[in-house]
Amino acid sequence: MKVIMVALALALAALTSTVSAQPLRWTRYTIPQTGTSVDLPSSIFTEEAGRPDGYGQRFRTADGRADLTIQAAPNLANDSPAAFLAKKHPPSRIQYKRVTPRFFAVSSYKGDKVWYDRCNFSERLVHCVLINYPAEEEHAWDDVVTHMSLSLSGK
Repeated sequence: MKVIMVALALALAALTSTVSAQPLRWTRYTIPQTGTSVDLPSSIFTEEAGRPDGYGQRFRTADGRADLTIQAAPNLANDSPAAFLAKKHPPSRIQYKRVTPRFFAVSSYKGDKVWYDRCNFSERLVHCVLINYPAEEEHAWDDVVTHMSLSLSGK
C-alpha cells in the first residue's frame, strides 16, 4: 500500500510540474475557415487528436490525461449565449457558470475529470474552447485554463 501511495504521489508531482513548469510554450492557433483563434499551450497539448464537428482541431497531452478542443460552428438560429447553452442541456450540477450577451463559460466535474467550456459569439459563429483534465490537478491547471479562455477570439 505504501509503495502504491508513493508511486501515485510521484506520478502526480511529475504531471503537475509539467502543467505548471515555467515557461510554458504558447502558440497562437487559428482556424483558417472561421478566424477562431486561441493561445494554445503547445508544450502541454503536444498531439493532434482529430477534428470536431464544424471547424477546428482536437489536441491531447502525450499521456492522454487531458484533452482540448478548439472549435467553431455556425450559429444557425442566431441564439444568444444563454439560449445556445440551454439547448445543449448542460448537467444540473455545474460548478461554475457565467453567461453574458457575448459569451458563456461553464465548468464542472465528470468522474475524475474537470471539464471547462467557453464559447464566444460573433455575428454568425460560435467560437469555443473545451478542456478536460484530471480533477486532482485542478489547481495546477487554473492559470492555463484562464489564459486560454481569455485569449479566445473570433470574427
